Amino acid sequence: MAIAQDISYRLERLILDGGLAPGQKMPSERQLATRLGVSRAIIREALHELQGRGVIETKHGKGSFVARIVPGAEEDGDDSPLLQMFNGHPRTLYDLLEIREQLEGQAAYLAAERATTQDLHRITKAYAALEQTDPLTNARPDHNFHQAIVEASHNPVLVHVLNGLKNLMLLTVQASVANLNPREEMRNKIARQHKRTYQAVMARKPEAAKRIAMAHVRFVSDAMREIEQQGTAIIRVPVNTSTSKAAAPENA
Repeated sequence: MAIAQDISYRLERLILDGGLAPGQKMPSERQLATRLGVSRAIIREALHELQGRGVIETKHGKGSFVARIVPGAEEDGDDSPLLQMFNGHPRTLYDLLEIREQLEGQAAYLAAERATTQDLHRITKAYAALEQTDPLTNARPDHNFHQAIVEASHNPVLVHVLNGLKNLMLLTVQASVANLNPREEMRNKIARQHKRTYQAVMARKPEAAKRIAMAHVRFVSDAMREIEQQGTAIIRVPVNTSTSKAAAPENA
């Protein structure tokens, strides 16, 4: 029993550290036994304990999956209260941007401090993909770049919170791309902010990374508020809609 508890603890740490992501299928008993150096019977007992505590979920005929410690809005689809609020209350967009500003700023700070060589490679790859994508349809590469920085923070609470809000955060990126990127001056400013954030993290400058990342999200929020104040309706793009189909503002 003590060995199984130790293994369940180690599996929990893998989940908390992001080694096993929410919604991800667990490796097979044989793979876990080999990886952790114990018998399949011990693995089975450890998984049973985790299932009993709601850390993993077993789906008949499909296997075991990591449970969502922070419930993902995408699980509820169009019935998600937060998604309904986003579509029904204009201020929700800015509420989400406030959260992004604080959490992504802290994530950038921690990533600059803690990123491994592999993390930096992933961030570089995500940044390159963002640079190579049409800025009028690059919401997902944009989101992936920010997500790569979040994952490099190695703060399990921060990673899980933002992962749980992933679709809602993507909505804010889609709104930014649909409303700001068609405007050349704003598009260029955002590109410079992304580049400076990337450079600060890669140079391991935590304070600069945090300041630039926060300023970027604040700029997006302020720019969209200004557009609304000028009488132009903000375009909102549902998560399941390709940003390539989003219409640009007529006065862009």
